[in-house]
Amino acid sequence: MTNETPQVVTIAGSDSGGCAGLQADLKTFQNRHAFGMSIIVALTAQNTLGVQEAYPIPIDFVTSQFASMAADYQVRAAKTGMLASPSLVETVAKNLKQYDFGPLVVDPVMIAKGGHALLEAEAVQTVKDFLLPLATVLTPNMPEAEVFLGYSVESAQDMIKAALDLKELGPKNVIIKGGHGHGAAACDYVLLEDGTSFWMASPRIDTINTHGTGDTFSACIAAELAKGTPLKEAILIGKAFIQAAIADPIAVGHGHGPVNHWVQELAPVTWASSWEELQKQLGDLDPNLVESATNPEEDLHD
Repeated sequence: MTNETPQVVTIAGSDSGGCAGLQADLKTFQNRHAFGMSIIVALTAQNTLGVQEAYPIPIDFVTSQFASMAADYQVRAAKTGMLASPSLVETVAKNLKQYDFGPLVVDPVMIAKGGHALLEAEAVQTVKDFLLPLATVLTPNMPEAEVFLGYSVESAQDMIKAALDLKELGPKNVIIKGGHGHGAAACDYVLLEDGTSFWMASPRIDTINTHGTGDTFSACIAAELAKGTPLKEAILIGKAFIQAAIADPIAVGHGHGPVNHWVQELAPVTWASSWEELQKQLGDLDPNLVESATNPEEDLHD
């Protein structure tokens, strides 16, 4: 019976407000019936109104946390979130090479909901050089993809190009999240390791309670991978889980509140192997789902 329970670790920053970061990850792991652990790389003082202060964890202590996990647990999947600085990114990548923690989901967290930078500008290249080549799944939103690639990602065709270009940087599978687009549905583009691809769509919900959406989506995928769920199914479950968590709101704080990690039923998700097929399936929803511009300075956290 030793170590037979599916185990997953989040390597991320702590959100003292409980909406995002490793707290959102651990809540998601628990909901999806995977035993969650954490390697903390930064502390934050934050709430639903924003991040007031951030404190990076010393490099040696981050390394000690990796060693502790590896010495006792059978980690079957991992995910990264806020990594803060170039030195922390390099440390995390070095330890992930040393220890086999299974499939790695990289959520390239850059800016918090209130605008506070969670990844130093000079660390973006470090993420590209050291972390992306280790990723089983990379989950940038549209503005994050723009930062990595240096060009605008505004349309469905842009999302396809961005996924292809990001895949050239090393991650096996890439998901471009379309939540920053506009229209009746939020559409994500998924490019898999074997070159096949598909689109996912769910109705867009008018709410400010979206703090931690990116963390929750990627954490759900990591939890499913730890349980042995096939990758495509894990991604679809991640989309269905975050949709359900947004659709069933809870009231916490005075600003951008959290999604609901208590949800028990997954939301319906439309998916198709091509953009044209997706448009047909969506029926009366606006077909121009991601054709309008996004603001790369706004809301890069989710």
